[in-house]
Amino acid sequence: MAGEWRSVKLGLAVGARRFARCLSQLSAQPGLTKISSGSTTSFMKQIPFYRLPHSEGIDIPNYETSGAAGMDLPAAVASDGAVILSPGMRALVPTGFICAIPDGYEGQIRPRSGLAFKHGITCLNTPGTIDCDYRGELMVLLINHGDEDFEITRGMRIAQMVVSPVTQLKPIESAELPEPTKRGDGGFGSTGVG
Repeated sequence: MAGEWRSVKLGLAVGARRFARCLSQLSAQPGLTKISSGSTTSFMKQIPFYRLPHSEGIDIPNYETSGAAGMDLPAAVASDGAVILSPGMRALVPTGFICAIPDGYEGQIRPRSGLAFKHGITCLNTPGTIDCDYRGELMVLLINHGDEDFEITRGMRIAQMVVSPVTQLKPIESAELPEPTKRGDGGFGSTGVG
């Protein structure tokens, strides 16, 4: 029995050394950030943001809570002139940042629920897609579905970006499709309401 415990202890010690070596190798990889919480260690991919001159003094996009799915995007409008979005109007609002989304991912631009609920402010083309090879300024297309003018001020969090994995498939031309499905070509309400 004592011999078995020594083997178990030795196995645990070897496993712990291998695990520490693996963590060290992961920490050395570019594009990963080590996150420790209590006894748990994980690694998060990084997304670099380049600040444009008109975003000086504005916080970079970030997650507001540890469980947030989307990082909030700020408005980089002029400090001496807010953008007024009248009911029914839309505006392309600059964020002042360019980002480099990692290969194999996309950024999805989505509305902030509080702005939508309280003011009727939402994003058109939702979710908007930011491809991993796009290197222009992040812009947010907002529309006012509310009843009153809405003021967009400098640094205001106007939308959120969710970064998600992307799967690409190879398009091929085909003379026929696989076996028919029960649904067939029925669309736009063909499955009923409710």
